[in-house]
Amino acid sequence: MTELSSNGDSSRAAADRQDQRVPLRTKFFFGVGTIGETASNWIFLSLAFFYYERIIGLSAALAGIATAIAIFADAITDPAVGAISDRFRSRWGRRHPFMFLAPIPLAFCIFLLFNPPEDLLGSQTLLFTWFVVFTILMRAFQTFFAIPHLAMGAELSDNYIERTRIMSFNNLFGLYGGFGMNSFAYFLVFGFMYSDQEGRLYQPAYTPIVLTCMAVIVVSILVSAYCTRDQIPRLRAHEGDAGPFGFSDLLQDVVAVLSNRNYRFLLIGLFFLSLTIGTHETLGIYMAIYFWELTPYQQGWLAINTLIGYQIAFFTAAHLHGKYDKRWTIVITAWGLTFFWSLAPNLALLGFSPAAGSWGLVFFIIGIGCFSSFCGSVLNISVMSALADIADEHALATGKRQEGIFYSARTFFAKAMNAIGHVVAGFALEFYILLDRSSPPGEVPEDVVFRLGMVDGPFAMVGGLIAGAFYLGYRLDKKRYAEIREELAKKDSTKTT
Repeated sequence: MTELSSNGDSSRAAADRQDQRVPLRTKFFFGVGTIGETASNWIFLSLAFFYYERIIGLSAALAGIATAIAIFADAITDPAVGAISDRFRSRWGRRHPFMFLAPIPLAFCIFLLFNPPEDLLGSQTLLFTWFVVFTILMRAFQTFFAIPHLAMGAELSDNYIERTRIMSFNNLFGLYGGFGMNSFAYFLVFGFMYSDQEGRLYQPAYTPIVLTCMAVIVVSILVSAYCTRDQIPRLRAHEGDAGPFGFSDLLQDVVAVLSNRNYRFLLIGLFFLSLTIGTHETLGIYMAIYFWELTPYQQGWLAINTLIGYQIAFFTAAHLHGKYDKRWTIVITAWGLTFFWSLAPNLALLGFSPAAGSWGLVFFIIGIGCFSSFCGSVLNISVMSALADIADEHALATGKRQEGIFYSARTFFAKAMNAIGHVVAGFALEFYILLDRSSPPGEVPEDVVFRLGMVDGPFAMVGGLIAGAFYLGYRLDKKRYAEIREELAKKDSTKTT
């Protein structure tokens, strides 16, 4: 009788997730956690490579290789955390314990990453080792939050469009995390506190940025975990059997999810897209200083395009999915992101941009950037929403709820984006661009500036164009998803009888 009652409760919870909207409060605090994740991504993507290569003297190629090494650790930790959280059982559910565990170690690793001991600074080998170790640790603790957090978001609703709304909150608060850190760094620290010198090239200027990032990470993630704990009873409806777990189980889980055709096409698309995004993100500060010749204050204003593009995407993503479906939304926005992100440097290489260092140039970059930010935001929302749909398709085929494993791919490729970008940027800087560390902004040879623009412009487009082509292979549309939900509902009703 107890089992029947429990199954009945699970069926009612599943019906609630399918038919009702998730409360605004829940979506809000789910999104808040992304502020911390994005802050940690921002400081690593935007500053870590530049800090090690320009300021403390690590070879650009070694800095790229260090991040590449971390990819191999991510390939183990990301699916492992996903699989463990799928099987984990506690009175706090299977997701929240990891979310509470992650923020303090993550913040501490970021501090150590930007504060290597002075004894290491004279040795390329020791500095390289320090960068590798704390990059791996930082990304591992990032995984402990990101995968359970996204899996929780997928489990909040079974509705095709409501999932998009949930992930829109995740994406919007990610914007606030990145925009807030960008504004603090370039307006307050580089632009005001160190306005009498080039703060971007001054080591002490990074200390307040790192400390602020640490505080943002700890507060936002803990607030998100605490304020969504009331959803744990609802999330239990997604739990399957816990069972034992070992390395062979992990391999079986990974093989099982990779057997899904739609999932494979999303993964391949993510891989190639990572080449485009990672290259742009890593070279962003180099482009601002040496190609565009912007002041820190001007560089800070460039984030306005993200603010505009992401806000528009927040209100339109669900509408686009309802009208055009997720497949075509993903394909078109992948190509749109690729085209518009490289458009400004491409036009500059052709001589069709305002003068370097001018405010006209700032508004030129912002105007074009609004389109790339919109496309990138809708693309991110769409892929995360599609992963939740694929997890249901997988559950119908296997009987297993494994959102953690599916979202481990998202976190892995998010980190692969900056890793691949660091590798590309590192070798490009070392062997092609040949940007001398002693060259002051505004006095870099024209051929060096041209090569920098070539990498950030035409070359960076290659991966994104290929990604859009692979995304065409994703075929899980609204009609098929409705059939999947109907079949899952029949299975649930059978269990209760």
